Amino acid sequence: MSEKENMLAGLFYSSADPELTQARQAARRLLWQYNATDPADEEKREELCQKLFGKFGKNVIIEPPFYCDYGSQIYFADRVFINFNCTILDCAKVEIGEGTMLGPNVQIYTATHPLEPKARREGKEFAAAIKIGKNVWIGGGAIILPGVNIGDGAVIGAGSVVTKDVPAYAVVMGNPARKKRQFYDFQQ
Repeated sequence: MSEKENMLAGLFYSSADPELTQARQAARRLLWQYNATDPADEEKREELCQKLFGKFGKNVIIEPPFYCDYGSQIYFADRVFINFNCTILDCAKVEIGEGTMLGPNVQIYTATHPLEPKARREGKEFAAAIKIGKNVWIGGGAIILPGVNIGDGAVIGAGSVVTKDVPAYAVVMGNPARKKRQFYDFQQ
């Protein structure tokens, strides 16, 4: 299997692989253009996002600057709002559900490194997909770690570090994030 196939399968891979390096460079060029666009040029922003992302739903707003590794593994549903200075390391699939809002400085990491020093010295890494449900609110400065699933309607407190799955309609906060409250959306 190629390094890209290994990466997408959640196996060890080398990010220094020429194919992966070229893909990151292509994403960086699109991001550079996006982050420099005139705020009023919605047509140009839409065009760049359609090229960059795996899926770019309707009425998605991404406030620049925005950063990611590849873009092609990020899937935005409709009506997603991403505030300033978001970073998504999309070495695995990242799905963001309809109506979800991310505060400023949110970081979403699918990439991780082995615990063994020898494997890290060899440049090995791996990734685990992240899924964020519908109508989720992620507060500013929150960090979502590899492999996490966040259920519909959940709230992640500002500055939280989410290390494990979050149930639907839960409020979590802290480092590591812990459930503080559970509620239900009776207007579904």
